[in-house]
Formats: sequence, C-alpha cells, structure tokens
Amino acid sequence: MWKAFQRRRLISQGLSSPKTRRKQVEHPLAEELEEGWPAKAAIMLAFNIGLGVLIFTGQQTEPMKHLLICLLVFATAMAALWINYPNSFASNRRLLLILSVCFLQLLGVRMILANVENPQFAAFAPLLFPYAFAPLLLCVLIGRHHGLYAALFCSLWGSFLLPVVDPVFIVLSLITGFIAVFVTLQVRRRSRLIRAGLYVGIATWVLAVAFGLISPIKLEGGTDWRLIGLQSLYALGMGLATAVVVSGILPALETLFDVTTDISWLEMADMNHPLLRRLSMEAPGTYHHSLAVANLAEAAAEVVSANPTICRVMAYFHDIGKLVKPEYFTENMPPGHNPHDELTPTMSALIIIAHVKEGVDLSLKHKLNPLLVDAIQQHHGTSLVGYFYQRAVQQQEDARLGGKIMNLRDEDIPEVREESFRYPGPKPQTREIAIVSLADSIESASRSIERPTAQRIDDLVNDIIDARIADHQLDECPLTLDELRRIAESFRATLSSMMHSRVAYPARREPKDSKDAPLKRSEKSAA
Repeated sequence: MWKAFQRRRLISQGLSSPKTRRKQVEHPLAEELEEGWPAKAAIMLAFNIGLGVLIFTGQQTEPMKHLLICLLVFATAMAALWINYPNSFASNRRLLLILSVCFLQLLGVRMILANVENPQFAAFAPLLFPYAFAPLLLCVLIGRHHGLYAALFCSLWGSFLLPVVDPVFIVLSLITGFIAVFVTLQVRRRSRLIRAGLYVGIATWVLAVAFGLISPIKLEGGTDWRLIGLQSLYALGMGLATAVVVSGILPALETLFDVTTDISWLEMADMNHPLLRRLSMEAPGTYHHSLAVANLAEAAAEVVSANPTICRVMAYFHDIGKLVKPEYFTENMPPGHNPHDELTPTMSALIIIAHVKEGVDLSLKHKLNPLLVDAIQQHHGTSLVGYFYQRAVQQQEDARLGGKIMNLRDEDIPEVREESFRYPGPKPQTREIAIVSLADSIESASRSIERPTAQRIDDLVNDIIDARIADHQLDECPLTLDELRRIAESFRATLSSMMHSRVAYPARREPKDSKDAPLKRSEKSAA
C-alpha cells in the first residue's frame, strides 16, 4: 500500500513514469499444475480408469486379465515417455494431451465394437476403426516421434478392447499409423492432412485385401461386387474422415494445450501483422534486415533438421523493439547524422540494450506466441555491445592521461564496468533461437564488407561463430559443434548469393556522325 502511494506521489511530481512494463509471470498454482506430481498422478489415474471402463463395458471373456495387461503396457508406455521424451513427461499439459488423444482413439474403437452384433455392420467394422487418428494428430501437434509412440501403444491397448486379441488388428494399426506419420513429417498446409488421410485409406484397403477383411474375388464367379465396393469405400473413406476430423479439431487443441503447429507458424508469418507493418513504415532498415535474417536462419535450420518455419517467423519479429527509437540504430540512420555522437557511450549502450525489453513489451501487448517472446528476449543473450564498450574504455584512458596532467586521482575517474554494456539475457535456450541469433549478428556484420569476396565472407562467418563460442553464448542451447559447422556452411552459401556482385554494364553511347552524315541523310530524303 505504501509503495503504491509513494509511486503515485512520484508520478505527480514527474519523477516516475505512469507506465508499467508488462512481464511474463507464472502463478505458483499454474506452475504446480504444469509440473507437480499430484496433477501428473491424477492424469495417469484418469486414463487408467477410462481404460478400465472401456474394457469392462466390452465383450471380453476375461476383462480383469485384459485390464492387468493394459496396466502393464501403460507402465511401459510411461517409462518409454520418461526415458525418450523427458520434456513431454515433465509437462503435465503435454502428458494430458498425449493420453487424451490416445484415449479418444480407443473410445472410437470401442464405439465401433459396440455395433458389431449387427450382422450387416460386422463385415465393415474392421475397416472403420480409426487406426491413424492418434498418430496423425500427435505427429502434427508435437512431432513425428510422438506420432510413432502413439501408433505403437494405441495398437497394443486397442487390441485388448477386442473380445479376442487379434494380431491382424495390431498389424493394421501399426502400419497405418506409421504411414500417417511418414506422410505428415512437415505439414505446412491443411491440404497435406487430406493427402495423408488418402494414403492411410489406401494402406488400409491394401492390408484389408491381403488379410481377407474385404470379400475375396472368386475366379469361378459368385463374387459379391457390391459388398467389395462398399468395403473399399469405407476403407478409403475412413482414412479421409480421420484427416478431416484431425484438421477440424487442430485449432481447438492448439489453443487448449498451448501448442503451435507449422500451419499456425505460417499463419503468423503473414507480413500484414500490425507490428510488421509498423516496422516496414517506421524502421525500414530494420525491416529489410529482418527479412535477410529470415532467409539466413531458414536455410541454416534446414541443414541441421531444426524447424525452418519457426526460425523464419522468429527472425521477422526479433527486432520489433527497435520501433521505440528506430533512429538510434545504424540501419535506420539518415546519411550524415548519428544521434549517438551527442550521447555518452553508457547512454548509447542503454538505448541499444533497451530494444530487447521494448520488444518483449510489444510482444506481450500484441499477445504474440510465447516462443516469439523468448526469441526476442534471448537473441542477443548476454553478449557485449562491443562498439560502445570500446569507446567508453578509450574515453576512460583519455581521461586518465588528462588526469595526470591535471593531478587528478584515479578514483575520481569513473570505472567502465563491462556488465553495463552487456545484454540482460538469458542466453539462447533452443536451437532455433540460437540460429536466429547467429544469423542476426552475421547479417549485421556483413553490411560492413565493402568488396565481398568468398574469403571475406568465410572469415566473417567463422570469426563471429568463434567469438560466440568463446563468449559462452551458445552454452545453453543443444547445438553441437558439427551442427555449427554445417550452419556456418549454410550462412556462407546464403550470404554469397545475397551479396554477389553484378556485371557492370557500360554506359549507353550515341553513334558519332561522320562529317558527311548530314549529306547522306539529305540524299536519302531526296530519294
């Protein structure tokens, strides 16, 4: 209460700003729900209870035995998730997403089995199971490894929902699930989901023919072509229907579980976003710099199997904080005028460093994706604003030389602290942010190359990456030295194509008329 009153008094006196900076603050309860063991145990218990209900409401002769085996499979599934995907196991939201999607597929299997007693429906039931639902959905939402994970364990759990464990069901579920993952490794358009559904339907039909689930064609006649046609239609239609359902529920699951797919990243890359439009109008130099960084980062991400779409969008937004004072950044300065000439190096460094905080503030105000906020905050890490630091050190040395003449003591000259010239961090935490960080530095430095050659570009890229490694800026991101080598090669190739020199075309020259040219033209006209 007293702090609030004191703040109002300072604002009334003009000694404080009425604005407050937006911050990402996690509530303790939210953190507990996200990572706490009680919530994790509740999610696991709910899944097992649901699995038990699906088994005991079926037609199993030994439901308790089936449930026990399913619980053992569940323990194996959790161990595999903990060992292979520890981040997904640690996040309760991610764990809830995985188990919920798997349960929805099992619920679909149980609903189909509930109608098997109808003789007209029994011939089509094996073709209507949603074999690829969980693999397809999790592959698009989280990644291909989680899609394969769902294909494996949903096949095992689903087989124990049948009255008798059927190996044909397991094979069909595994193969169609793997095909669904294979054809959706990179989904940037919703039409790719429909294509994946078509492939799943074709695979289901081929396997159904191979295992005799579709009525056989008899050479001696008597083939029920109508039944074969309906079964083929159901097999293909179920694959397409699965893709349509997945496409329809994707936006809801993205919002509910705070997951962003490549499709949504592409939508965020729209250059008509208000911040990007402001950047193009108010800071055109920064805007074009961001486009160049996006090209560098996207190409580098592809060679190390990072996400190129995320890198491109991060590059678009990484410097939006420069909108606050665009004229203080080199790419936006008018020719012949540098506002930093009128400032001390410390003040100049504060303005440069502040663009990170201003960018975070703008991103929170416009409710950008949390990964974009992280990229804005981390793309400079804790690196040094070298130019102004060296300028401050030089001024300090000059002051000491002048102080000796004027008999000043060393303690009367203010110290230059390196910490005052470093960005607040944190350092890049992901591969994508680290790639954007390197691309940002290299693109900015490349503008100082007067006559770009392959050797100069090569030296520039190597020097900047080596300096980042020596400054420990890449210690907290999972990039390996081999990946950094391939990233450097990509940067060199992209920069060479961006900075290649053009052929100098000669100026146009008018033909010189000879002395008798007027005479020849007059002779032609007379003729």
